[in-house]
Amino acid sequence: MATGEERGASPLELFFDLAYVLVVAELAAAFSKQPSLPGVGVFAGVFVVAWWSWVTTTLYANRFASHDVLYRLTKLAMMFAVVVMAASAGTATTSHASAFALGYLGTRALTCVLYVRAWRHVAEARPTLSIYLAAATVGATAWVVSFAFEGSAKFVLWAVGIGVEALAPVAATRYGADIPLHEEHLPERFGLLVILVLGESITGLAIGLHESGWQQTSIVATIIGFLIAAAAGWVYFDLGAPAAQRQLQNRWNPQGSGTADRYVYGHLPLTFGLALIGVGIEQFVIHPQHDPSPTPWILHLGVALFLIGIGLIVAGTAHTWRAAWPWPTAALPAVLLITVVAERAALAAALEVLLLVLLIVAGLWSRARGQKTVAEI
Repeated sequence: MATGEERGASPLELFFDLAYVLVVAELAAAFSKQPSLPGVGVFAGVFVVAWWSWVTTTLYANRFASHDVLYRLTKLAMMFAVVVMAASAGTATTSHASAFALGYLGTRALTCVLYVRAWRHVAEARPTLSIYLAAATVGATAWVVSFAFEGSAKFVLWAVGIGVEALAPVAATRYGADIPLHEEHLPERFGLLVILVLGESITGLAIGLHESGWQQTSIVATIIGFLIAAAAGWVYFDLGAPAAQRQLQNRWNPQGSGTADRYVYGHLPLTFGLALIGVGIEQFVIHPQHDPSPTPWILHLGVALFLIGIGLIVAGTAHTWRAAWPWPTAALPAVLLITVVAERAALAAALEVLLLVLLIVAGLWSRARGQKTVAEI
């Protein structure tokens, strides 16, 4: 069990992540076909399930990953369960709800196997592992019971299961053993997740340009869409994430202080926002002159959630909300203003590019002045 050595992401973890890329891709494709407010709610709900599944495996691997055959086989079996989730993700709340639930339960059962294994071999971690194991068991039970229900009752039980499990890291912080996190591994893993989700924007550009028949307006829209994706990546990887990582690594006892929890949960709105940006960009490229268009509100919501996530990881790791003001929180009213004044898709997308570029400039300027909450390591 790798509880004390320094480590980074392993090839097995990178391979494992590919299954989650499929889940996000299927969800985005399903939402792109019928973009609506109810649709974004379904997108968000299923995305949270997939995101949490990824988080739990990442948190386990951060502390207890090993290199033996049993761990590898368990991880690969879990990957197959995620593939089942991906195959049913687009219809997870309709015709293939049972298949999606079975895939998710597969990841839970295998995670419990790993928890039990670590509990046997790492005695000092048993208080923490007991909390995770109990939460995973209760959560999985809620999902099992959901097979007896249809409609909203089924999804309420799903939400209860996820909610119980999501309390485990917080409870472990207060009542578990002081088992340190690998502070280099955690930001690397979340950075890779962001890359994978951001990659959906690039995929959306290619799909949109192909489906539009390479029209001149779509080519221009593709350029604008690429600038949005590139600017979002710059904001995260060169400004927000390094600032949060510095706080995470310099904070005394990041696990016991709750810093790590804030860092983890802040990535939920951030990554979902990026997924929405990918859908918004694809819709913009396909329908650059179609007004009224579904593009503006999807894109605005995605950018707003992305900025909220950046603010959460910066302020959460710094343990003060002032760390996220004025960068990047001051940009949120600008997103609202763009939503109100820019009804046309082209104008809305262009203004989002301008906003993100200004955010980059403001971040670089703050970093040059020595502001510690916006800095590159």
